[in-house]
Amino acid sequence: MKNKKQRSFQGISIRQIAMWIGVFLLALLLFNKSGVKETTLDYSDFKQKVSTAEVANLTVAPGVITGAYKNEQGEFVPFKTVRMEDPNLVQELTAAKVKFKAEQDRSWIGNILFNVLWIVLLIGLWWFIFIRPQRSDGKSAMNFARSRAKMQDPSQQTVTFKDVAGCDEAKEELEDVIKFLKNPKKFQKLGGKLPKGVLLYGAPGTGKTLLAKAVAGEAGVSFFSASASEFVEMFVGVGAARVRDLFDQAKKNSPAIIFIDELDAVGRRRFAGIGGGHDEREQTLNQLLIELDGFESKQGIILMASTNRPDVLDPALIRPGRFDRHISVPAPDLKGREEILKVHAKKVKLGAEVDLKQVAKGTPGFVGADLANVINEAAILAARSDKEAVDRSDLDEAVERVLAGPQKKSRIISKHEQHVIAAHESGHTVVARLTNHSDPVHKVTIIPRGQALGYTLQLPLEDKFLTSKSELLDKLCILLAGRAAEEIVFGEITSGASDDLNKTMAYARKMVMELGMSERLGPIALPNGEDSEVFLGRDLSRHTTLSDELARAVDEEILHLIKTSYARAKDIIVQHRPAFDKLVATLLEKEVVQASEIDEILGLKPAVPEEPAQSSTADPVKQEPKAPKAVLPEAKQAELFE
Repeated sequence: MKNKKQRSFQGISIRQIAMWIGVFLLALLLFNKSGVKETTLDYSDFKQKVSTAEVANLTVAPGVITGAYKNEQGEFVPFKTVRMEDPNLVQELTAAKVKFKAEQDRSWIGNILFNVLWIVLLIGLWWFIFIRPQRSDGKSAMNFARSRAKMQDPSQQTVTFKDVAGCDEAKEELEDVIKFLKNPKKFQKLGGKLPKGVLLYGAPGTGKTLLAKAVAGEAGVSFFSASASEFVEMFVGVGAARVRDLFDQAKKNSPAIIFIDELDAVGRRRFAGIGGGHDEREQTLNQLLIELDGFESKQGIILMASTNRPDVLDPALIRPGRFDRHISVPAPDLKGREEILKVHAKKVKLGAEVDLKQVAKGTPGFVGADLANVINEAAILAARSDKEAVDRSDLDEAVERVLAGPQKKSRIISKHEQHVIAAHESGHTVVARLTNHSDPVHKVTIIPRGQALGYTLQLPLEDKFLTSKSELLDKLCILLAGRAAEEIVFGEITSGASDDLNKTMAYARKMVMELGMSERLGPIALPNGEDSEVFLGRDLSRHTTLSDELARAVDEEILHLIKTSYARAKDIIVQHRPAFDKLVATLLEKEVVQASEIDEILGLKPAVPEEPAQSSTADPVKQEPKAPKAVLPEAKQAELFE
């Protein structure tokens, strides 16, 4: 398939050439009119003024005489006159005591240089500033309004659906786009029209951009990729011009796919109130809406875009007829994570004992970017240790590095602080293991990692879609168990529970205000102001304040949940104080205690996974942006209690 080439004169359009010819003629006219105006005298008048000494500062050249003469007001003004054959001129000037100087006649080369050199300089300046940059990389002042989108030739596209894993449903939805680009007549003969715009939405790192590249690679068409932020500049109108140019390029290279990353940069709701209008962004959005209405499916152009925030997009942009197909790209489930790990592990030498399915089980909530980072970190760790292949220990360490950061074994911590950290983490561990609705504890350590001095790691047995009230109450109890353990053992508290308290407040507030889990308030959802967008003007007309009585009731319910959970955590630790003390001592001795040893200390049987009714396709923590708000505020489902 041959792409149509844009025909122009050395990359400059006819309109631009005409404009610069006009500028050149205007400059020539101004040059000819520049300078001081001289009066032209007849040679006879000049000779008379010489005799009366009314001239001064003469310059006698072979063809012309210039200088100044005294006018009727007695002022000297410049003049010029044509020189005649007059052998007595010098004697007359000397007799009249008129100062003068002589100039030799220029050669024909000198005349050319004097009259034409400035024109050559102007043309050269035009060439180096405007034409030469365009012939090299296209980034010149003339191309300021040109689109910055990068075009990939079909022959250079190597990404296909084989390189994308963990989002089978999204790939199935995009199959229609590929089939239409390959065989449009199949759809057109039945009167069918392919959606003009395809919106990919999901959490960061789920593979939205990779999916768009794979569609272009499968279809074998031109692929234009641009970031939405590239359209917005400080000059009003530039973004709209770049949108027009992008669609013009796509039409000349059709069939083609246009992909705009982070669409919310220009696609947010238009200004509807005080304090945040942006004319340039709105003009860019308006032009994008016009372009979507302007082309037909038969032209072979598909507009694809990705965003993490579809809820903030302008309704006119995502209505049917524009972005009329919305495809969710969720975080992968267990099977999807395993497939993603296999894709990224193709170029990595793995040990015989490595089981990627087990690694996938230990990475709940991870998206494609996280899993790619895990494989890369494991390869780096293996190479650092001069290993022949990546083994399971490297992968385990890589997972923890992605979750919590690298280990900091060199950090010097006093024995008292080590004891406090061990008690704090043991509190998390004991309560987490002895509550009925919490995820199993995978390990607990007091080795500093990242910003944490120690942490307790919980991994769920299976992917979940929903979180019950009992699970959230247990989670509140686990979060407060570290602070409760410090108070029980040392009789005082430290600053180590600051992050736990922030998470506790977030959970309790969400339970009361959003999830209707308060017995006193009942099944209501209250505005919390976290998602308000004052700069868009949408919330200025909304009533977001609560009455004093309702606000007081909300605060009382939140405090009741927190205080009840704290008291429950203290009771669990006190009731199992011998096992708690033994775990603290083991932590101080070994620094890391695995799940099997924790169960042995507490006298419990290991947790076993239940058989799921069907395979999971979404993550309860990383909900899609258009789905109901996520129940859990953490970025990963694997819990880290620091």
